[in-house]
Amino acid sequence: MSIRNANVTTVASQIYTSTGNSAVLTIHLCNYSGSAVTANVFVVPNGSTANLLNIIYANTTITSQNTLITSTEKFILGNGDSVYANVSANVSVAATISYVGI
Repeated sequence: MSIRNANVTTVASQIYTSTGNSAVLTIHLCNYSGSAVTANVFVVPNGSTANLLNIIYANTTITSQNTLITSTEKFILGNGDSVYANVSANVSVAATISYVGI
């Protein structure tokens, strides 16, 4: 099992890209700011972009000093598939992805 960390910004950006086949086990979005933020998370096929067809969490509120944890859904990603995220305020959320190659 491996982890990947990334800062999440207001622009939907890759927070994890699969090299080969992998399974995303958990996604943690930790709001370390003093205010609530909203977050969007996307699972994006190789060659595509984050959009409404691949959003899995839309405008989900993360209260101050709290974490959104996705652990019941497992995503099997092929080579080049990605997880993207964005939030409503910069310098507020850190992402941690737990994954395993398969």
